[in-house]
Amino acid sequence: MIVTAEEFARIRRQAEAEYPHECCGVILVKAGGERRFHLCRNIQNEKHAEDPVHFPRDARTAYYIDPQDVMKFMRLESEGFRVLTFYHSHIDAGAYFSETDRRQAAPGGVPLYPDATYLVLSVVDRKVVDAGAFSWDPARQDFLPVPFEAP
Repeated sequence: MIVTAEEFARIRRQAEAEYPHECCGVILVKAGGERRFHLCRNIQNEKHAEDPVHFPRDARTAYYIDPQDVMKFMRLESEGFRVLTFYHSHIDAGAYFSETDRRQAAPGGVPLYPDATYLVLSVVDRKVVDAGAFSWDPARQDFLPVPFEAP
């Protein structure tokens, strides 16, 4: 299961509340089924303000997970959790896996989390209008759509 109904409702609320900026987060799972939902802070605007040359996009078209949030979910990984789902939103655009999404998920063509599913939400005028899920296909060496229906 990519997300539960409760998790999707939380993601939807976050995506709509953070509009017109992209939202981001992660869901982790432990053997036995224990799940952890981790809403992350998008610091893309801060990175853009600090260094617009290296971070030319702002939070309307990109996300950068706060390193403190990364440390939190890495701590959970050290406790036996694994990343199940990364999620983020696209603002006034479709629910597709962009080239930027691919580069971030697989720098140098090697996926950082090959078993994770990536959920992308399309948010238009503060409303989630679509969602798509993508996962790594080792045979094709690419992220491909996987069946997903919002619960």
